[in-house]
Amino acid sequence: MCTEKCFELTQAPAARRAGSSVSRRVALVGGAAVAASAALGSTAQAGERAPAFPGGRHGLRDLTYPLTTTFPAFTPGEEAVRRTVVTIENDGYYLQEWRIIEHIGTHVDAPGHFTLGGRLAPELQPSELVVPAVVIDIADRAAQDPDTVVTVEDLRAFERRHGRIPRDAAVLMYSGWGAKVADADAYRGADAAGTLHFPGFGADACEWLLRRRGIRSLGVDTLSIDQGNSTTFDTHLILTGADRYGLENLANLDRIPKRGATIFVGLIPYEQGSGGQARIFASW
Repeated sequence: MCTEKCFELTQAPAARRAGSSVSRRVALVGGAAVAASAALGSTAQAGERAPAFPGGRHGLRDLTYPLTTTFPAFTPGEEAVRRTVVTIENDGYYLQEWRIIEHIGTHVDAPGHFTLGGRLAPELQPSELVVPAVVIDIADRAAQDPDTVVTVEDLRAFERRHGRIPRDAAVLMYSGWGAKVADADAYRGADAAGTLHFPGFGADACEWLLRRRGIRSLGVDTLSIDQGNSTTFDTHLILTGADRYGLENLANLDRIPKRGATIFVGLIPYEQGSGGQARIFASW
């Protein structure tokens, strides 16, 4: 997710947010999560992480949208632009030139996207990009309330039905928002005042997952891990402040198991990248 506000947040001095509840959360949760990560290393505790292909491959699903010049952008004007440079007919080979921002299409938010000094795309390790995944389904509620968020109660309800969320997991929100992706206005959900409306993760849920479950990533089938009407991007700040990454504009989350899949995040390691496009697969 990319916006002028996000650049203001990432460049602001620490004093700007001193005393805020978000800053306290970032410090407390970040410290706890980093400590947990040190204890865990790059792998989950024994018995908690499913192997990449448990019992042989049963399913494989692409969670990536094709990147097009019409794919919805967080801010109008940030859409991808392409042109043909050479053709087989004229030059013997085919080549395009693209102009894209790092945060368009299916992509990763690296910790450095919102946290000053946070790790950037090339610094994320393969062990962090191949992780177990769970899917939290809030589609019924999102159909009635586009501003809804994943809550702690949603997470507890998931665990009552599907078991404990594994450490080092990617926790993915399925809201059904992909049905709107062909219509940029509907996908952004902007009202007359320009405020966006789409679901995301609540800050309390993000904090709970970091503290209680030691997760690796949050992912959504919308433009941002924060709900669209957020102006403070609390979930981004908490997640990246804990040295974790986000996944945005995921496809086909209704086509993978609620639990038991492993995702493979093929992140482009852009030099000094705050994130970037990724081909993401789920296998189970």
